Amino acid sequence: QVQLVESGGGLVQAGGSLRLSCAASERTFSLYTMAWFRQAPGKEREFVGFITWNDRATSYADSVKGRFSISRDNAKNTMYLQMNSLKPEDTAVYYCAAGSGAERVTGSYSYWGQGTQVTISS
Repeated sequence: QVQLVESGGGLVQAGGSLRLSCAASERTFSLYTMAWFRQAPGKEREFVGFITWNDRATSYADSVKGRFSISRDNAKNTMYLQMNSLKPEDTAVYYCAAGSGAERVTGSYSYWGQGTQVTISS
């Protein structure tokens, strides 16, 4: 059982930056594809990006491509989401997830964190 804990959320102005972290409880973290999803009020949870277990591939939603970047440090069991040029529409609860595939759908991920709130003011 992998436990995931997100941190780093907060309130920033449009155009600013934030870095989210996702810490995993297990050393098997290094075997999983790790992903970020987000959910805004009244909307479904949507894919943000993922990074494969061996750090060889990343994938991003079109809405964040070029602004967001995912990285991981397997030695620290931690994944990061660097968010730049933030927009009010990026406001959401951000969730990290772990799974065995490399997919953009929530059903491909077995483990989820509790989420961290990101609010972007205009």
